[in-house]
Amino acid sequence: MTEYRINDLAQVSGVSVRNIRVYQDRGLLPAPTIRGRTGWYSDEHLVRLNLISRMLERGYTFATISELLHAAHYGMKVEHVLRAAPKSSRLANFKRAATITLTELKKSLDASDRAISLSQRLGLLTKDGAHYAVRNPEALAGAEALVKAGVDLEVLLDVWVRVEQDLEDVAHNFVSLITDKYFDENLPGMGDKSFAQLAGLIQTVRPMAHDIVEAAFSKALDDEISRAVGRASSYFDQHDGTESAVD
Repeated sequence: MTEYRINDLAQVSGVSVRNIRVYQDRGLLPAPTIRGRTGWYSDEHLVRLNLISRMLERGYTFATISELLHAAHYGMKVEHVLRAAPKSSRLANFKRAATITLTELKKSLDASDRAISLSQRLGLLTKDGAHYAVRNPEALAGAEALVKAGVDLEVLLDVWVRVEQDLEDVAHNFVSLITDKYFDENLPGMGDKSFAQLAGLIQTVRPMAHDIVEAAFSKALDDEISRAVGRASSYFDQHDGTESAVD
């Protein structure tokens, strides 16, 4: 895979260094891979830049471009985003509201009883009298955007449950590196001091495991986004000039 310093990327893409940094700041372009003091960009960054440039030339705003890339990532059809500008979100005020009613959940998220139950299981909502306390406002606001774009809430929550289960397996694998080695051999004769040292070793592994998972997930997510962006790019190539600009 070809790699570029930011000046090289600017030259091959025709996008200024300043604008590349602006796109990164706005979340339109993934950050480069840092090695030493140098940021390295890939062909995936170049594809994304070319797509952003074409969309800007056609009059799309940064906000709309962000929505389209988000839609492409989740496999939504582009016309779902182009159909209308997003309306103000009741869920956007969750941090201030702190609670939401059952009626609001059904209206904003088309939430079924099963979806509400899953949301409670995942820690998004907690029953609070006649209301529900909101534990993760950002996640629910994002869920509302996906539901308005045509994604079924139960499907989204089922994916969330599967991800949690997968991460439980990942966590078990990391902790087992230590427990399989030391517990099996030493647990019968382990004193309080040795046990405390072992617990400390497990905690030492925690940030390393977190970094490994985060880096692996970021790479996998970037790869998947690039494939989605490629599909969106093909859409624009096939429908060039057929849609009007969206504010």
